[in-house]
Amino acid sequence: MTTSIEKEVITLGGGCFWCLQPIFQDLRGVEKVEVGYSGGQTKEPTYEDVCTDSTGHAEVVQVTYDPNTISTEELLTIFFTVHDPTTLNRQGHDVGTQYRSAVFYRTPAQKAAVERVIKDIGASRLWRDPVVTELAPLTEFYRGEEYHQDYFAKNPWAGYCRGVVAPKVAKFRKEFAAKLKR
Repeated sequence: MTTSIEKEVITLGGGCFWCLQPIFQDLRGVEKVEVGYSGGQTKEPTYEDVCTDSTGHAEVVQVTYDPNTISTEELLTIFFTVHDPTTLNRQGHDVGTQYRSAVFYRTPAQKAAVERVIKDIGASRLWRDPVVTELAPLTEFYRGEEYHQDYFAKNPWAGYCRGVVAPKVAKFRKEFAAKLKR
């Protein structure tokens, strides 16, 4: 008899949420990915509020997944591979606290998984510099505006999508082909 584990949810910030959503949506075992905001003090922030860099929120993806298909560690290893967790408050040309690397965990098991993966990433020398990812319990997730949901899928020809998102997604698909939905 196999035991069934319920779906899990984890909230990840790794720069622009337009880049992360299509990556996690492609993974086998991931059932839902929503973009939004976490880690700040302003209630019900808007995208415009978050872009002022004064709300304390990070742009995040909230990932609902089946741990029977993809483990938390696998999900986190991909997360730490597809963005640069060594740069404080920036990803490439996107600068500000809203672009910080962050994991907002829901359970002690998720926190322990993040700590293990960060340790393993450091030992593997995947990144030359130390990981500066914020690790904090989730207090709130505010779903982003509808026009941000599935932005890359809806706007593949937009300049940012062509120049930043598409190359990142293509690299991910090549590197993690075995983990993709068929």
